[in-house]
Amino acid sequence: MVNQSNCHHNEAMGFFYNNSKHESDGWNSTNLILVQCFGSVFCCFILFSNGMVIAAVITNKRFHYPFYYLLANLAASDFLAGLAYVYLMFNTGGASRKLTVQLYFFRQALLDTSLSASLANLLVIALERYISVMNWKVHSNLTKRRVTFLIVLVWAISIFMGAVPSLGWNCICSLDKCSKLAPIFSRSYLVFWSVSNLVLFLVMVSIYMRIYIYVKRKTSVLSPHTSGSINRKRTPIKLIKTVMTVLGAFVICWTPGLVVLLLDGLHCQQCKVMGFKRWLLLLAVLNSVMNPIIYSYKDEEMWLSFKNLLRCICTGTRRQRSSRANARAHSSSQEPTTSLRISEENKGSAHEMLKT
Repeated sequence: MVNQSNCHHNEAMGFFYNNSKHESDGWNSTNLILVQCFGSVFCCFILFSNGMVIAAVITNKRFHYPFYYLLANLAASDFLAGLAYVYLMFNTGGASRKLTVQLYFFRQALLDTSLSASLANLLVIALERYISVMNWKVHSNLTKRRVTFLIVLVWAISIFMGAVPSLGWNCICSLDKCSKLAPIFSRSYLVFWSVSNLVLFLVMVSIYMRIYIYVKRKTSVLSPHTSGSINRKRTPIKLIKTVMTVLGAFVICWTPGLVVLLLDGLHCQQCKVMGFKRWLLLLAVLNSVMNPIIYSYKDEEMWLSFKNLLRCICTGTRRQRSSRANARAHSSSQEPTTSLRISEENKGSAHEMLKT
């Protein structure tokens, strides 16, 4: 049993940074301001573009299939990541030391939840693609109820994983077990977190490699006999290439960070993990920027939906401006008529008074 009297729940984060001998990475206030400016631009793009993906799936009936519902859920996790990055950017540097323990847990929970949601979504999409491709279908036969259940399950697991440190797996009561990168996170938790995610990376890569090999083999067998209709079967290949590109970008952007977390969890003294902290975070931000670009580049229908949505937004804005202008013109045209009517009424009343 941990002695609660030795716990430090009421301390500010500066106490834990000092305890973990948190080394400065040499960034001054000017560097932080530049990062915040560029990061804000990226975050705005992340929020807008992933919101467009969700809107495209909702409004376009051609996307009303399990694969695209799950893709929209992946965009939702990237949208959450954009919010997490905004919150992190303005609560980092010197501001980190002034945070309370609860606010620090909340800051990290946003990042961990978005990462867990992205990873879980990619895993569910991999299983959906496996089911559909092994049956040689463009889309799986998952019902809307099952897809809804999977989406709810993804977010339930992700929120739980993000909340695990605040639920007790931390070093608030055992300061000798604290990590450097996350001063109130236990090193054993970082090892568990990084290893489990890296294992899931390997599982998903192996699933997609199996799918891709099966599709290439199946296509090579069918192409000599169904040259006229094989084009209709290329849609599954396109969807697989889209998801494989997304998965590849995810693995490339997140693997270095997970490796550094693992080294910190293993208490590597010579690894100098603090020097990579912000660069790896920028690499993670880049992943959420890339995903909508990959969707639009790899899927022509998605790109057309984006253009239609932008056209509707611009048209709606122009209509609002023109309606306001018409209203002003209409009101201004009515003013002379009203003034003439008032003057004529005044003249009539004056004439009646003279008669009396």
